[in-house]
Amino acid sequence: MGAVSTAGDRVDRTERTDRTDRVDRTPKQDRSRATRQRLLEAAVSCLAEHGWAGSTVSVVAERAGVSRGAAQHHFPTREDLFTAAVEYVAEERSTALRALFPQGATGDRRAVVTALVDLYTGPLFRAALHLWVAASNEDQLRPRVTELEAHVGRETHRIAVDLLGADESTPGVRETVQGLLDMSRGLGLANLLTDDTARRERVVAQWATLLDETLG
Repeated sequence: MGAVSTAGDRVDRTERTDRTDRVDRTPKQDRSRATRQRLLEAAVSCLAEHGWAGSTVSVVAERAGVSRGAAQHHFPTREDLFTAAVEYVAEERSTALRALFPQGATGDRRAVVTALVDLYTGPLFRAALHLWVAASNEDQLRPRVTELEAHVGRETHRIAVDLLGADESTPGVRETVQGLLDMSRGLGLANLLTDDTARRERVVAQWATLLDETLG
């Protein structure tokens, strides 16, 4: 006669099965997250280097080292991929910006201005610019990019206020902070065509002085 299965045996088998399922699932989830991250980073790099016209899903998938099918599993449309990519990297850069000044930086506003300007002179800004230009001509893309830009802009403004120790209840302070960000974007545009380092350093120094005078 065979052994009788007891309730305890069944519980043990169930627990072993659950543990096995968790072990099998976790690496798959990790691989999925890693694939998604590679696609996002590759999308930003392609957009910065080749513009919207040259950045297809196939090109991004090849750069990320995944199949086109895997790319479309994560991002069903091209618009999904590129708006998610710019938002992802913007959030990463925001985290990195805060990490530069973990205790705040009200005593060194020039360092804050420099860090903010740097946000607009790297590949993220170049990628975002290509996305803006594409959105101006493509109705399907425009509302998504407009929403993304508003989100990124609000977050950057909030970080700038925190790092500068700005009190926006004081008249003119909010406009001063926004003017700093608008100026930074302008310097980023100028840097797309030529190396604007020398002039940028002078402008940064002047803005740091203005902020010290305005914010106290």
